[in-house]
Amino acid sequence: MAHEDLDDVAAQLYALPPAEFTAARNARAAAAEPKLAKAVRALRKPIVSAYAVDLLVQEGQLGEALDLAAALREAQDDLDAAEMTRLSRQRRALVAALSRQAVDLARDRGVSVSDAAASDVESTIDAAVRDPAAAAAVMTGRLVRPLVATGVDPVDLTDAVGGSIPGVAERPAPPRDDLAQRRARRAAEKAVREAEREASEASRRLARVEATVQKARERADHLAEREADLRADLERVRAEGATAESAVAAAETEREQAAAEARAAQRGVDTAHAALDETGARPS
Repeated sequence: MAHEDLDDVAAQLYALPPAEFTAARNARAAAAEPKLAKAVRALRKPIVSAYAVDLLVQEGQLGEALDLAAALREAQDDLDAAEMTRLSRQRRALVAALSRQAVDLARDRGVSVSDAAASDVESTIDAAVRDPAAAAAVMTGRLVRPLVATGVDPVDLTDAVGGSIPGVAERPAPPRDDLAQRRARRAAEKAVREAEREASEASRRLARVEATVQKARERADHLAEREADLRADLERVRAEGATAESAVAAAETEREQAAAEARAAQRGVDTAHAALDETGARPS
């Protein structure tokens, strides 16, 4: 084993189910040359969630997720909000699908994955999508523990991988004062964004309310005009009604006079007929 380095040995060991790891690690350490043996013996057993993610890497299923991660970072750099929204939805769906696939791969190999471990699997894949260094750690296939992306600080990779992480330099811890200052600035920037969001929402709401007031005012004015027109129509109708009532009264008086004259005339006819009958004559 003199020609083997730690990363090669670790990759082979982390491909094994966690239950087989310790015995295999000790056997490989016993067969290795002293310097490598010490490093192999120091390799830590992976927890179940890390093992499931390692299986996903070994199956070559993370390439699409990492391509999406690069597109997301490019969209963020370009401040393309619409593209970021679309890619974020795609990222969440892809992370969820890959997480289920990793859990299935582990279970196919007889390794039980709890709900908490499945959640850690999803968190780790999400971290790999969000953070290039986390992606490099995951893609080694030698992950020992799950990863978490906060969205603010870089993903903590301390003791996360058995062996080295290609292309990732050791991240020095920032000075305490500088870290506090950065956190304070991020908090202030978040407060500014929140205040701007609230102000923007308030402005939009004010515009909506002003539009509602304008529509209500226009309708009120329209109804007031209609009311004035209807009042004028009512006065006109009332006047016409009064005139019509007068005409009815005059016509009824005239009708009574005509009726009296008709009755008097009929009496005259009746009297004439009676006189005629008394003479015994017949009308020619």
